[in-house]
Order: sequence, then C-alpha cells, then structure tokens
Amino acid sequence: MPRPATLLTGLVVLLALASVLFPFLWIALASLRPPHLVARPDLLWVAPDPANWRAVLFESDVPRYILNSLLVGTVTVAVALLVGAPAAYSLSRWRTGGAGTRFAILAAEMMPPAVVIVPLFLILWHLQLTNSLVAVVLAHLTFVLPVVTWFLVGFVDDLPRELEEQAMIDGHTRFTAFLRVVLPAIRPGIGAAAVFGFVLSWNDMFYALVLTGGASRTLPVAIAGYWTFRGIEMGKMAAAILVAVVPVTLAAFFLQKHLVRGLGGGAVKT
Repeated sequence: MPRPATLLTGLVVLLALASVLFPFLWIALASLRPPHLVARPDLLWVAPDPANWRAVLFESDVPRYILNSLLVGTVTVAVALLVGAPAAYSLSRWRTGGAGTRFAILAAEMMPPAVVIVPLFLILWHLQLTNSLVAVVLAHLTFVLPVVTWFLVGFVDDLPRELEEQAMIDGHTRFTAFLRVVLPAIRPGIGAAAVFGFVLSWNDMFYALVLTGGASRTLPVAIAGYWTFRGIEMGKMAAAILVAVVPVTLAAFFLQKHLVRGLGGGAVKT
C-alpha cells in the first residue's frame, strides 16, 4: 500500500491541478451554454449550444484579430532574436558595458507599462504610426527584447570559448563562427526565448489597447470588447478566451523541454 506521505503528496498535487484547471473548465462550459444560462453557477453541464462559437469565429472580426496577434507576435520575436542574439553574445564574451549592463537591459521590463506608454505614444504619434500593427510591434519590443537577451546571455556563458576559437583556426571569422557554431549550439535557448517572448506579446492588452483601433486591434483587445455598455457577453467572451489560450498552451506543451531548459538552464546565471 502507498505510504501516507505519498498519498498526501498525491492529494496536494491533485488539488493544485484542480485549482488550475477548474477555471478553464468553467470557461469551456460557459462557451457552450446559451446566453440565459451562462451565469448559472448551479449548472455544471447543459446541452451544448454552438451559438457562441459561431458568433465568434464566423460572425465577427475575431479571425482578423487572431491574424493580427499572430503577425505582431511573430515579427516581435523575429526582431527580438535578430537583435538579442548578437547582444547576448557581446555581453557574454566581451562584458559590453560592464557587469551592470546585464541588469540594466531589464529596466524596461521592470518599469510599469504606464510609465513607458506616454513617451512611446507621443513618439509614435509624431511618426504617424498609431493605430497600426507597427506601433504594437515597437511597443512589444520594449519588454520582449530585454527578456530574449537575458535568456540568451546565460546560454552563451555556458558555451565553451574553445568552440569558437577552433572554428576561427579552421578559417572562420568571428561573425561566421557566431552564425555556424554559437547559434546552433544555443538552439534550446533560442527556442525557449522565442516561445516566452511570443506568449508575452500574444497576451499583451495594455499597449495594444492604447496604440490600435479598428482593423488593427489584436485578440486581447477584441476579447475585452465583449464587455459592452449593455453588459458582458460572457458566452462569446469565454469562446474568445479559449481561442486565445489554447494555441499558446499547445505550443508550450510541445516545446516544454526546450522551454524548461531555457528557464532553468541558463537564464538566471550571471
């Protein structure tokens, strides 16, 4: 028979799992209920009604907003990796800017978004970039780029310098050694940084709410749009929330090995 300690541990794990999954179960049930039954807490199940899903996916602009979020997240992560990988290499190999630079790059991440949005909005307004996806990408780079750089510095630190030196002895320049030796060696870190940065961009509502409007909205802003002056359209909001949550959850599940290694293997080293 299992020992009491094992049973207690299993019970704690089950309770923790239930506390995490129950909100998602409730949202899933709400998305399948007719409007007059959504707010009934005494009903755990009713005959499924696809009206909310039909309204969200086929009778609204949510698919366009999904594409906007995908585009913003993909471009943001691509630019962050393009800039962050060389920056991480420079910080690791040459201690660019001194020891304090590693922490200074996270200053934008530590500041409240309300502090950043005012000067950022004024700059983008003068450049006539407000109400566009370009504005959202630039805003998201203020917090995705520091995180990506921070992730990759630890991985480059763990990479022996001898690999690059051997590549340069074989005829590579410093740049080609970085491209052909360093980048392939830190692929787990790149994958972890890409997933984490994409999730940060995908979930952001504050910057997108301020900087976009109309056709340039992203999915989180569209979800908030179901809170109207007539009340909350809870069924439709629940369906839209699941549309936002499921893709990134599945991506994190299939890439969890690289993501966990990225979070624990090199990102916290200095």
